[in-house]
Amino acid sequence: MPLPPKLSDEERKHALELAKKARQERAHYKNELNRGQMTLGTFISIAAENEVLGKMRVAELLESLPGYGKIRAHALMERFNISPTRRVQGLGHHQRSALLREFEIPSTQTRGKLLVLSGPGGVGKSSVAKALRDTPGFWVSVSATTRAPRFNEIDGVDYFFFSNEEFDKAIAENRFLEWAEFAGNRYGTPKAAVESTLASGIHVLLEIEIAGAKQVREQAQSAHLVFLEPPSWEELVSRLEGRGTDSPERRAARLALAQEELAAAPFFDTVIVNERVEDVVASLIRLASL
Repeated sequence: MPLPPKLSDEERKHALELAKKARQERAHYKNELNRGQMTLGTFISIAAENEVLGKMRVAELLESLPGYGKIRAHALMERFNISPTRRVQGLGHHQRSALLREFEIPSTQTRGKLLVLSGPGGVGKSSVAKALRDTPGFWVSVSATTRAPRFNEIDGVDYFFFSNEEFDKAIAENRFLEWAEFAGNRYGTPKAAVESTLASGIHVLLEIEIAGAKQVREQAQSAHLVFLEPPSWEELVSRLEGRGTDSPERRAARLALAQEELAAAPFFDTVIVNERVEDVVASLIRLASL
């Protein structure tokens, strides 16, 4: 038996950090499943794009579902001839189909609504999306990006971080509901997870750039487009200049772009002024119920 490779202190530290992020990512999605914020079909769609989730054992996945424990999950796996050690990415076509049929939503289920939240950079879209994640009956889509992750971001939770080659392949295979280039990087919304979630009766929020919102309007006529405005131009300038992750040149470019983005408000179905995040979330919940 070959000996495991010897790692330097730096390599060991990096490996431990990757393992920690993988645990955090899996815990996030297991919590979404357990709270009913995500369906099994949505998880499997996401796992097809995400290696960390794809390597999760099927047993661990099933035990995360409401009402399922080890005994019930084991019985279901036996019924579908799924090995106790099988991982999600290793499911065969028939096994995957059987699981999806087991948990599919009846056809009488009301379809969820697709809300698209956009607006100028710095207006607070991410804060609104984060607050909405804890709202029952809503799922906030996770975008793919070619941008490098920031120090506090987790792959699969904040974004799916794609290489340029991976992003090109996803475009070629028509796996995005929309995609756009912004500030030198590309961003896209994986299509399969959105469709699966809407079909299950859960509302979906896309927090995307304005160019992407216009693409969604072309592909999904029933989508409701929401433009988030700052209380004032001075407030937006203050927010952008207060960002610690941008250089002075970058902030100046963002301010110039924000002036152009504010002019896009008439294209949207609803305009909401972001005075308080809680009020914006309440408005989005009302729009979904209409």
